Order: sequence, then C-alpha cells, then structure tokens
Amino acid sequence: MRKLLLQMQMSMDGYVADRDGGMDWMVWSYDSDWTWDTKLRAYHTDLMTSIDCILLSRKMAVQGFHAHWAALAQKPDNPQSHFAENLTKAEKVVFSKTLVRSTWDNAFFAKGNLVDEVLALKRVSGKNIIAFGGAGFASSLIQAGLVDEFHLIINPVVLGAGLSPFKEISSPLNLHLIEAIPYAHDIVVLEYSKKER
Repeated sequence: MRKLLLQMQMSMDGYVADRDGGMDWMVWSYDSDWTWDTKLRAYHTDLMTSIDCILLSRKMAVQGFHAHWAALAQKPDNPQSHFAENLTKAEKVVFSKTLVRSTWDNAFFAKGNLVDEVLALKRVSGKNIIAFGGAGFASSLIQAGLVDEFHLIINPVVLGAGLSPFKEISSPLNLHLIEAIPYAHDIVVLEYSKKER
C-alpha cells in the first residue's frame, strides 16, 4: 500500500501561518527566485520524485501558482525545473464539494468521504502520495489517521499563535523519528513516521 506524506513549512512552535494567514516569516518562499539552499532544494526535489499523486485542498486547487510551475517545467536551466516537472506530471486529486473544474493539469475531483477516497488511492499501485494544503486540510488528514509520514520544514521563528494543523487533534499521535536534517539559515527538516499501535 502506498504511503501518504504530509509536507509543510512551519514555525518552531508548530504554526503554518500567522494569525492573519501570513507566511512572510518563512526563511524561503516558493517564489520565482527560489533562493533556497542548494542542499535543501535537492531534498525537496528528491521528495517530489518519490511521489506520483498529490492531494490538494480546494484552496490549493484554485490558487494561480499552477501556471508558475507549468512554465518552470519548460525551462531546464532553471533550478526549479526538475521539481516543477514532477509537480506538473503528477496526478492531482482535489478534495472539494463545490469545485467542478481546476486549471491544474491532470487534476481529478474527489467528492466522496475523505477517508474512503484516500484509502482507495493508497491501494492503487504506484509511488507514494503527498498532500499539499493549509492547516485545515492537513488537520483533517491527521485526525483521520491517514498520514503515514510527516516531512516538516522547521523555520527558526516562534509565532506564538496562528494556524496549526495540530490544533484539533483530540488524542496523542505517537511518532517515530526517521531523520532530523539541519540546513543553512537555521532550517531543520524533521521526518517522522506514524508509530503503529
């Protein structure tokens, strides 16, 4: 069975956005310059080569950055091109009760129960699955016990409050540390797997 990976940038105290939804506190953004450290960029690109399916929240499906990645996939000299190519080629499954169309290539809509839809995707043969979305979407996946691995890019900042994917978790989630990797600019990537009971 395929694994579901959740990859998110967050503050040291576990927030993915500040009180107003802002993310300008992140050391590295995903803008056109993508000024990430070379090693961190390689880590992120390698992670994308391990998947062939992406779960998207409704908000992620309607945001306009898909055109950005599609354009970069056509520019082999750009440091983001390999990442962008994997992102563009992967199957995207959009979880929304209201959307009927997305401008993402290879996008399909999941209208059924979140747990049933994700478990069905996990049973399909192929590479792993990765989820991209905000705190609410991530929280739903975590609460349902669907996330197999957490790939967290920890930024060297404490926000004190904001949006957290862990806020609604009602019981402890026991994890096993796979790896903790320090990068330039005080970034640490934490990889955890879910402990089986």
